[in-house]
Amino acid sequence: MDQLIPLTAGDESLPGEDRQDRARGQLRKLDIRLPVPGRPAEYTLRAGDQRVGLNAWLGRRVELRHTGEIHCIECARATRKSFGQGHCYPCFSSLAHCDLCMMRPETCHYFQGTCRDPAWGERHCFRPHTVYLANASGLKVGITRGTNMPTRWLDQGAIQALPILDVETRQQSGFVETLFKAQVSDRTNWRAMLKGEVDPLDLVAERDRLLASLEPGLAELRRRFGHDAIQAVDGVAPLSIDYPVLEWPRKIVSFNFDKTPRIEGTLMGLKGQYLILDTGVVNLRKFAGYQVAVSAGAA
Repeated sequence: MDQLIPLTAGDESLPGEDRQDRARGQLRKLDIRLPVPGRPAEYTLRAGDQRVGLNAWLGRRVELRHTGEIHCIECARATRKSFGQGHCYPCFSSLAHCDLCMMRPETCHYFQGTCRDPAWGERHCFRPHTVYLANASGLKVGITRGTNMPTRWLDQGAIQALPILDVETRQQSGFVETLFKAQVSDRTNWRAMLKGEVDPLDLVAERDRLLASLEPGLAELRRRFGHDAIQAVDGVAPLSIDYPVLEWPRKIVSFNFDKTPRIEGTLMGLKGQYLILDTGVVNLRKFAGYQVAVSAGAA
């Protein structure tokens, strides 16, 4: 059950302010959802079993305090350092979803008999994936499971996205993405994304241009894997996404709990997995597994 825990007398957070809410626990990535079209994305901070709706905290003074503890999000083992966004080193070096092939699907080694967990791979990698174009800091290409849209785009801070190809497996989608990377980036410039300096693009025109240019390579992949393995996505319009931002930062200062265990500032916006404060920005997904106390002053 979602919980909001009231601050108690004597709490040292945000001294001198009308303190109202607090959550404590192990950080996980922000939960981001799209409400009805035309409204900004809705953000929820997750700390242990507690949930805080962050859109309502815009304009309020907030504090996030790292207690010094880090626990693996997979096995709960205490760890001095987090690997792969929240794992201890044993889990990071052994779990299938932490393997390099998750970042570079074309390097899948299942058929070589060296998959870290073949059963996991069969459940997650041998299922349909989608190749998409997005605009987070300019045109980029990416892949995701068909069931992971629009979450993937929200996590990246994309203001536009368009699925363009459906592919039978994750490895095959990696080969397709590799073709596209010869002409378009697969990365987001997070600083540009957070400054709001992103102009809208005609994603339909970009899709048509790229598909025409890369047709020989796509045809070769279809000959290799079968004509039905790679199918165009038709009849889908680009998705436009708005984010709850009061003011974009002019200069990006990035906070790190390892160096700054107590982060304070007025919450000015939310985009991607970032909190935008008037004092700097913090990527909460990077610190999954960190134990934190979160509080907010009055609006």
